[in-house]
Amino acid sequence: MGAYILRRILLMIPTLFGIMAISFAVIQFAPGGPVEQVIARLTNQGGNDRLGGGGGGDTGGSNFDVAGDIGSKYRGAQGLDPEFIAKLEKQFGFDKPPLERFGMMLWNYIRFDFGDSYFRDISVLDLILEKMPVSISIGLWITLLSYLISIPLGIRKAIKDGSAFDVWTSGVVIVGYAIPGFLFAILLMVLFAGGSFYDWFPLRGITSDNWDQLSWPARIVDYFWHMALPLTALVLSAFATTTLLTKNSFLEEIRKQYVVTARAKGLSERQVLYGHVFRNAMLIVIAGFPGAFISAFFTGSLLIENIFSLDGLGLLGFNSVLQRDYPVVFANLYIFSLLGLFVGLLSDLMYTWVDPRIDFERRDI
Repeated sequence: MGAYILRRILLMIPTLFGIMAISFAVIQFAPGGPVEQVIARLTNQGGNDRLGGGGGGDTGGSNFDVAGDIGSKYRGAQGLDPEFIAKLEKQFGFDKPPLERFGMMLWNYIRFDFGDSYFRDISVLDLILEKMPVSISIGLWITLLSYLISIPLGIRKAIKDGSAFDVWTSGVVIVGYAIPGFLFAILLMVLFAGGSFYDWFPLRGITSDNWDQLSWPARIVDYFWHMALPLTALVLSAFATTTLLTKNSFLEEIRKQYVVTARAKGLSERQVLYGHVFRNAMLIVIAGFPGAFISAFFTGSLLIENIFSLDGLGLLGFNSVLQRDYPVVFANLYIFSLLGLFVGLLSDLMYTWVDPRIDFERRDI
């Protein structure tokens, strides 16, 4: 097992390098970079903004004059002082060749030095840590709720295999899995968040503006009041895979010889199911918990956070892409990729822990 773990860790290096390299290459061809963003702000505001160092485009620094028409590689830069453009490039690091910038980025990221945000006066790491609790809470609740729904439903489906209950619940599971979460979220907003019908739930945020003034019981109610629609939209498709996995695991165990023996000894169906089958069938489901959590963490971090304006990593990443805040974009990508690779390894290790018959050493990777 030690050799397998070592190989998996070593394979993470080229995988992570490839993800970052492809993303960096794509960004080079994307129009409207941070320099263009600042130029657009300056030209739209009459060129009277101030350019600062480190933090953003309007913090500290010196005023720059609008000069004569020049040839420039930046759209909208005609009429701006070439020295001003050069200082902009230096501030954002674009005065260096792409390969040098990519190498410096990788060296810094290895040491978890993500630099500062282009347009926020805060370090990228502090910004990510500030937004992470919201995304983690969403991922935890989705995973917990999906397991609370999936396990009893999967057990019931296994017991009633082939019955009308099994058929129609399978249809519900498949339809729920097929409906995109963001479309269902929009439907919930229209129906229950002040759209065309009812105004029962808040439309934005994870808590109310007066949350600090509420008592603890009121805070708990307020939190779940805000989270009701986002979690409903995400849970709809999250429980499908776990439900079918639970059903198939129980069906496999029910057909084994030890179950026949237990029944022959006179044990009731409930004793057989929960005294013998449950412990063995649930091992593979429990082992998949890390993967289920990271999947919920990823899926809940983009569209749903944007639709309901939840101030987490998904909303942060979306806004950073729009603003071309590349340090935040690449740091998010790096952390999510690294986390996904390690959780994949952890899931494999949990499978081998709960079922010693699984031996990754004998398989090619």
